[in-house]
Formats: sequence, C-alpha cells, structure tokens
Amino acid sequence: MKGMSKALHLHNKVLLPLIFWAGTLLWGRPVNADEPPPVTGNFHQTQIAGYLSSPWAAVENPLGGWFITERGGTIVEYTNAGQRLEIYLDIPDLYVSGQGGLLDIVLADDFTESRRVFLSFSVGSDDENYLAFGTARLEGEKPKVTRLFTVTTPKDTPVHFGGRLLKLADGTWLMTSGDGFDYREHAQQKSSLLGKVLRFNEDGSAPADNPFYTTPDAVQSYVFTLGHRNPQGLTQDPATGQIWLHEHGPDGGDEINLLSAGKNYGWPVVTLGEDYSGAKITPFTHYDGMADPQLNWTPSIAPSSMVVYRDTAFPELAGHLLVSSLKNKALFAVALDQNPMSTEQIFATINERLRDVVVGRDGSIYVLTDGERARLMRFSPLRQENVPEHSLR
Repeated sequence: MKGMSKALHLHNKVLLPLIFWAGTLLWGRPVNADEPPPVTGNFHQTQIAGYLSSPWAAVENPLGGWFITERGGTIVEYTNAGQRLEIYLDIPDLYVSGQGGLLDIVLADDFTESRRVFLSFSVGSDDENYLAFGTARLEGEKPKVTRLFTVTTPKDTPVHFGGRLLKLADGTWLMTSGDGFDYREHAQQKSSLLGKVLRFNEDGSAPADNPFYTTPDAVQSYVFTLGHRNPQGLTQDPATGQIWLHEHGPDGGDEINLLSAGKNYGWPVVTLGEDYSGAKITPFTHYDGMADPQLNWTPSIAPSSMVVYRDTAFPELAGHLLVSSLKNKALFAVALDQNPMSTEQIFATINERLRDVVVGRDGSIYVLTDGERARLMRFSPLRQENVPEHSLR
C-alpha cells in the first residue's frame, strides 16, 4: 500500500483453510421441532483475525479488510490480500493501565482518499489521567495522533473511561465519558466532564446548541447528557435516528438508555445495582426528573458495545440491538419494538468475553473477543455464498 513504511510491520502469516462452524442454533435456546423456528437455524462462524493483544474496537475498511485497535497503542490492519499490518501510533502521553489506552476508532468520511481516522484514548499518569479524542492519518512512519479534545476533569484511577465514539449527521461528535469509579458524584455535576455523554465539534469546540451551553470555554457547554456510570455502548439507529446507549452498572443495574439531549440518567442517585461490597448505593430505583432505563440487567452482563441491526442477511434480527457481553461471554439481541424490552442470547457457539460487535457491509455480524489472545469472528448465514476462501490466524 502506498505511503506504508517499514514501521507498518508486515506479518507473513500463513493463510489457513476456511474455519467455520455450522451452528445448529442461532438463538441460544432449543427450538421445538414441531414449531417453526423463530430465526434462521444455521450459520457460518469464521475466524477473520487472531493473536490480538487487548483489542478494543474494530471497523471495516471500505476498500476491504479491517482495522482493530489494541489498547497498547497499535492499530492492526488486515487487508483483503491476507496481510497483517501493525501500525504503531505516536500518541503523546498515552496512558496504558487498567482499562485505559487506545480505545475506539472511526474512519473519516473521506478515508479512502485521506486515510484519516478518529480515535479515543487515555492520556496522563497514575496520579492524573484523562480521556481524549484525536485524529491521525494512517500513512508514513509511526503516524502521529493530534489531540483535538480532552476530558479536562482529572482522576487518579485507571478505570471507567467510557470512550465510545459516534459521529452525528450534523458533523458533531458524541463521546461517552465514565465516572472514574471513585468519582461517581461527578456524574451529577455539570461542572465535571466525568459520567457524561459529551458533544463537541470536530475541532474540539463546544456546539452552541448543546443543552447546557453558556460560553465556549465552560465545562458544562460540552455536556449532552449526564448521570452515567461507565457507558461503553453508543449507537444510532439508521432507520429512526434514535441514539441508544448502554452502561455498566455496579453489581447489577447494567442499563440500556434512549438518549435525549439534556436528560439526566440518574447515576448514582438511581440504580438497580448494589456496591460490590453488598452495600446499598441509593434507596432510589426511580427519581422524578431522571430518565428510567429502557432495559436493566440484574445480575450484570457487563455490556461492552452495541449496534442496531437493520440488514437483511439475518432478517430475524432486523430491528434488534446487538449487545456484546464481557461477563456472560455472549452476544444478545434486544428487540426495539417490544415494550418492555427483553433479551435473548444469539449464536450459542460463542463462549468468550466479547469486546465489540460490528455489522459488516454484507450484513454479516462480526464480534471482537477480549484479552491477550483475542480474535475477530464473523457470523454469516449458511445461505450466503460470498464466504471468503481463507481466513487469517
């Protein structure tokens, strides 16, 4: 590829024969043979990429292939030609500890020409660290990341960064920001950027139509919603424009929320979970003026990412939120047209901690596993004919 230097290390991985599972169930429950199955019964499970070190997010290259972030500061690129490129980024002050490091990735609208990406990542030190947003061009030797926005509220914990990105149709960005674990009261304070969904322009400035905007430099001018704990799932429904978020509760109380500008989602005033010690965090499971969750998971599933499925490859999943789970080692489908919402496990062959879920251009569903030897898996219907002849280790 043009512009690629020796710093983009090409690993001559041996191509393996296609690895797939012909699953007997899509949904994680038995199907009565006397009843029509609620969904398509069989699917391919294919390993697309492997040997990933603490990956956090995956995005499909419009030219073919994949980009996967690793928290250590690397973007792993898999090309259509079966090559693995490791792109080592220059991220000044990158903080890699606990749950921190390089997190989410979004490709620029003109990526095929510019090779520009947008990233979330943590910076700082054990004593003082922050979530940040920046951009880089994936070309040349060790591409440098330019920081565009920083969550200026400092914390000294290496956890609860949030970090999920979403670009809106008006060109502004949403970024989830966690409460830092020890700073949960900040989630209710507009003077803090912790425990929020933040909205900013691409240059890092605050949009004047934000719900709490006062002056360009005011902290509250960046707040889109408040009252969040550790939100790692953020997606927009292409059919309705609705913005959906999920967040980790404490011990129980994981939530799915429908976002609306200016709303307060309750944490830590309201939760259905408890402290890890068993102590009660709050007596309230509802509070006037604060939005109730659309769905609650108790016990926790540790939701890590989310996407709305509006494709036809799996028609039975159309109109569902797909939610990846770390704790339950599973992928869940949540029907958006049900009230109250309910969840069902899909692709019952999954038994690994899941970090990210993505819908591919062909309607296949891709899941990224978690940990030091993680992989990217593709789930496609058996009737689909364009299964690749090879997959990468």
